[in-house]
Amino acid sequence: MTRFTTFPLDPDQMLAAQFFGTEQGNIHTSGNAPDVKKYRKGEAIFQPHDHADKIYYIVRGKVKICRYGDSGRELTKSHLDHGTIFGEMCLVGEHCRRDFAYAMEDTAVRILPLRAINQRLAMEDTFRQFILRILGQRMMEMGQRLEAMVFQNARTRIIEYLHRLGQQKGQRVGYEMLVRKFMTHQEIASITATSRQTVTTVLNELREDNILSFNRQRLLIRDMSQLANAAK
Repeated sequence: MTRFTTFPLDPDQMLAAQFFGTEQGNIHTSGNAPDVKKYRKGEAIFQPHDHADKIYYIVRGKVKICRYGDSGRELTKSHLDHGTIFGEMCLVGEHCRRDFAYAMEDTAVRILPLRAINQRLAMEDTFRQFILRILGQRMMEMGQRLEAMVFQNARTRIIEYLHRLGQQKGQRVGYEMLVRKFMTHQEIASITATSRQTVTTVLNELREDNILSFNRQRLLIRDMSQLANAAK
């Protein structure tokens, strides 16, 4: 009998699990379904100029969406965990991909043809509302990041990102917030448009102030309010 690993999901991930074929709101991580493809860490799922005719659902693992400038500098747009969708821009007229999507660890992705998604959008109000909310949330997040890059300094961007990470992906442990599978300093730098050295400096300062602690596996925020205040 095959055994599956399950993970707790937030409300949007629960809806995604319902819509994209998992059972009982849990992500089955075997990756054995016929429309599920496995990718090794660092492998490209799609890249610029690929035909945009699919949406992807992360069954297991983690995916980075990014773009590169002419100089080769990377702009990371998002890090996505299991239970979320990506590649959704084909729903609003993207014919060829503009971004890269990479597996950040060994990852299993369910591939959903655009035609099937459009048929379901035409038939199901709840599904249509869910997709519209996902599109709206991601547009809002990109707008907030653009504002941060224009109006905030590097330290503030890093601290606000850590605070948002705690809010979105943390698990409360007493008065503290635990984020498992913490990111590398370079990954944080890429998503905050800063440098790895600056991220290291800010993290070490926050640790010295006893606001958080961290290692390669986890981030422990000791006081969310103090972390928010540190950004001011």
